[in-house]
Amino acid sequence: MSQHPQQTEDLLELVRSIGNLPHEINNPLSIIKLNLELLAEDFADIDDDRCRRNLNRLQRVQDEVRRLQDFLKEFRKYVGSGELQLSELDLRLIVEELTDFYRPQAENRHVVLRSALPDTSVSCRIDAGLIKQAILNLIINAAQAMSEGGELLLRLSADAGQAVFEVIDTGPGIKPELREKIFEPYYSTTKGGTGLGLPTARRIIRRHDGDITLDSEPGKGTRFVITLPLA
Repeated sequence: MSQHPQQTEDLLELVRSIGNLPHEINNPLSIIKLNLELLAEDFADIDDDRCRRNLNRLQRVQDEVRRLQDFLKEFRKYVGSGELQLSELDLRLIVEELTDFYRPQAENRHVVLRSALPDTSVSCRIDAGLIKQAILNLIINAAQAMSEGGELLLRLSADAGQAVFEVIDTGPGIKPELREKIFEPYYSTTKGGTGLGLPTARRIIRRHDGDITLDSEPGKGTRFVITLPLA
């Protein structure tokens, strides 16, 4: 059954309202954060047990404010629905850029980051900024899964009119009952995670008429596969 025009307009208005929420919430949060910083400076100048306890409490509240601001930033990305800024681009350039960008962070996590790229161009019509965001979310997710280090491979190829991009890690793997759940908003197995990284990545890819799938076995790592139509 098709939606009534008024229902469609109501839904669009709801989406627009939700999209404005991060901005409306972040403004008072910024004021709260500033005043907490000023209070913390005052307590830091007084050296007694009571002030130290109050300073510790303030710092915990500051941590929660920062966590909320990080969540709002990720939420804004998730609900983003602006028009795609499409241009034809060789995906090899994006993979090379992200590999160079993330390698220092991977090394800090004792993760060996490698890439495997074809000799010929793999061109797609994409919004480069959004695709970078989607791929980076997958890279970060994979690196975080390998808490004791490991290997992370980014592999690009083309097959049957599609670009195929794989993110393969040697982490602990994902249990079968959790494989679809990880794409649900707010679900996270990472302490302090927003649970929006993977849902945002899938939403971006699907807006490009592509898809994300995963293959994983507990104890044997995980492979995420992005497919996008070739230009």
